[in-house]
Amino acid sequence: MSLILHSHPFAAFCQKVLIALHENGTPFEERLVDLGDPAVREAFLKLSPFGKMPALQDGERVVLETSIIIEYLDRHHPGPVPLLPADQALEVRAKDRFYDLYVADPMQRIVGDRLRPEGGSDPIGVETARGILRTAYGLIEAEMGTRTWAAGEVFTMADCAAAPALFYADWVEPIGEARPNMAAYLARLCARPSFARVIEGARPYRHLFPQPRAAA
Repeated sequence: MSLILHSHPFAAFCQKVLIALHENGTPFEERLVDLGDPAVREAFLKLSPFGKMPALQDGERVVLETSIIIEYLDRHHPGPVPLLPADQALEVRAKDRFYDLYVADPMQRIVGDRLRPEGGSDPIGVETARGILRTAYGLIEAEMGTRTWAAGEVFTMADCAAAPALFYADWVEPIGEARPNMAAYLARLCARPSFARVIEGARPYRHLFPQPRAAA
C-alpha cells in the first residue's frame, strides 16, 4: 500500500513533511483535510485524535508529529537525500526543534490572534511572540553567516522545518534588510526545488492567510 499524507497544502507543518517527501521523490498520495467539513473532520480525528495535521498513513500504521514523520520516512522509506544524517543527528534535531518552537510556533500565535473574534485579541501575547521571533532572528542571522543550511553544509530535516517557518514568519515579522544572512538563507530555501514546489502548491490558498487587524 502506498503512503498517504493527510494534510493541507497551506499549513506550515504540513509543508515541512511535503518538502521531505519531495526531496526524495517518495511516492505518496496526498489527501486534503478540510476540518470545516464534518464528515472529513470525523474521519480525520480517528487518525489524529487532537486534529493536528499532518498524519502519515503507511498501511495500517499512522505516524503523527512532523519530526517523527520525517524520521520515519528516513528510516523506512529512504531516498537519495538522507534528511537525518547519522553524523549530524543531534545538530539536525536541535535545529529542527529550534525552528518549530522558536519560529513556527510564535508565528502561528500571531496568525492565530488575527483569527480571534472582535474584542478577543491578545496584544500582550502577540508582542511576546514577536519578541521570541526577534530573538530567533538574531541567532539565525549570526549563524547563517558561517553555514549554508540549518545544520551545516547539507540539506536536512532542519531545513524542512525552517523553510515554511521562515517563509510565513517573514509575513508577520519581516526579516528586513538588516539581516542579510538570514534573508539569503530564506532565498536559498525558496529556490530549493522541493520547497518551490510546495510554495506553488499552496499559492491558491493564500487568500486564507489572515491580515492584520485594522487600526482602531
